[in-house]
Amino acid sequence: MRRAAATDGAKLPGDDSLKRMIRLWINGERRPSDEYAALLARTFGVVQVHTGGDSTDGFLDLLARAESSVDAELVDRFEAQTQSLRVLDRRLGARRLLGQAEAHAQNVADLVQWAEFGAVREGMAATGAEAAALAGWLALDLGKASDSWRLHNLARALAVEAGDTAVVAHVTAQQAYALLDAGRTSRAVKQFEAARQMAGTRVPGVVRSWLFAAEAEAHAAAGDTSTTLDLLDRATAALDDDDVPFVVLDSAHLARWRGSCLARLGHPEAIQVLNDALNRLDPDFNRAAAGLHADLATAYTVARQPDAARHHAQDAAKLSAATGSNRQRSRILALLGAEREQVQ
Repeated sequence: MRRAAATDGAKLPGDDSLKRMIRLWINGERRPSDEYAALLARTFGVVQVHTGGDSTDGFLDLLARAESSVDAELVDRFEAQTQSLRVLDRRLGARRLLGQAEAHAQNVADLVQWAEFGAVREGMAATGAEAAALAGWLALDLGKASDSWRLHNLARALAVEAGDTAVVAHVTAQQAYALLDAGRTSRAVKQFEAARQMAGTRVPGVVRSWLFAAEAEAHAAAGDTSTTLDLLDRATAALDDDDVPFVVLDSAHLARWRGSCLARLGHPEAIQVLNDALNRLDPDFNRAAAGLHADLATAYTVARQPDAARHHAQDAAKLSAATGSNRQRSRILALLGAEREQVQ
């Protein structure tokens, strides 16, 4: 190959790289590019022939690979990989996982576009939507709002392809957190509301509960106490024990959410609700714990208890550093600034 390449003055990678490429070609794991196909033809002294059944861009080859690999078992394997990333995220945080999660989501999305229409394609699209939404949430946690928005757009497109109302509503609402973090509260409220109305009563109860609570958080940011409390009550009423992989919500998490909303509103009940939620929180949820401590710092700041506020802000800072959550770190810095102003 090197002698053949020398006739054109082409430079090839090192021997180890070439050997890996050759193994991939032999095993059918990768197709030689047009340049390498021409080089191989010169190497072996044969005429390069393109059959009439395929174009030079490998269209039929791509179709054949998708048809032979995309099946119900592969959908299950990808879903299991997404779930594994979710579990790791709870403990390790976004910093260590974003690249892996984004590559996983893109891999599934690429396969969807070549898959045959039908139940398997829809299942693969739903799996890809969940994977892209997870990657989008990780990006938002790292403060990469533009990447988060893009990944959620991909997630929603895949969810629509899958025809899964619950997934469409979930990724639409989750994307709105980028707006909320950017201070576009009124626009975020509209998107949360649209997602909840889109779902209606056609989705599992745990998803409806999540959508009510998410919308409540946006109304709390807008300072609308009455609507916030009403939505939180509706979230509690809708909660059931349906098993939905992309939503983790039980009474303890819902209590944490209620406490967070109350803290935003400066409600005196927030401290008790948040402390109760902290005692019930699964210790594996490190990022959630960081948010809880940040909410408690907010509540104690409003209650003019600076020592308690500082204690929880420090706990939140430690957990945020461990998980790499720039989103929580920004909240904590704002809290510490508010505390200094209060003291002055």
